[in-house]
Amino acid sequence: MSGPKIQLAGVAKAFGTMRVLDGLNLSIDPGESVAIIGQSGSGKSVTLKCILGLIRPDAGSIEVDGENVVGLSAREGERLRGKFGMLFQGGALFDSLPIWRNVTFGLNQGRNVDAARMRRIAEENLERVGLDARILNLRPNELSGGMQKRVALARAIAPRPEIIFFDEPTTGLDPIRADVINDLIVSLVNDLGVTALTITHDMASARKIAHRVAMLYKGRIVWHGPRDRLYDSGNPYVDQFVQGRADGPIG
Repeated sequence: MSGPKIQLAGVAKAFGTMRVLDGLNLSIDPGESVAIIGQSGSGKSVTLKCILGLIRPDAGSIEVDGENVVGLSAREGERLRGKFGMLFQGGALFDSLPIWRNVTFGLNQGRNVDAARMRRIAEENLERVGLDARILNLRPNELSGGMQKRVALARAIAPRPEIIFFDEPTTGLDPIRADVINDLIVSLVNDLGVTALTITHDMASARKIAHRVAMLYKGRIVWHGPRDRLYDSGNPYVDQFVQGRADGPIG
């Protein structure tokens, strides 16, 4: 279908007297990779949780494939979440499960369902992120941080979602390992044709993995544009943020 894959219009959310989102507007096209940047506490994670249906906004609409997802029933919300894959900030792997069960967890919710088939699926998805069958039976704590991120990526893509959310995908990694993860995300988005939304503080990551970058400040998108304009935006908020300056309009 034509039209945006994800569209947020006038989305507002407050917690008590603290207004986190204040009329946020954002549109993401099918197959597009968008990164949201902004300070801690600017509303990036709340935006993600609103789209996922984990938080209900106070006002505004959130459409996925033209369907307003705000206030869906539990069953309808579950159906919608079948379109989503998620790479959590810390990886969020299950230490008690072997790697192959971690990768296929979203397919069987951890139940013992056709183990041989699940192992094959795990191996295929690990291969996509540059890992091999030798780690299938290991536990997450036996892997390096970079390898854990790759396993988490393999888990995110295993159900073949239409949309993948990346929550600070390079946090905790050194620059070289972070760049490996960035390259993997780019290749996965291109190869699988998914729509991607990333929240990140890492400007190198935003410039590499996103087609377009949006700056969130005080609950609103104050600038969006192609990644190549990130350091040449002409926007004082973006300039201060990406250059890490103390002086500027961001208090």
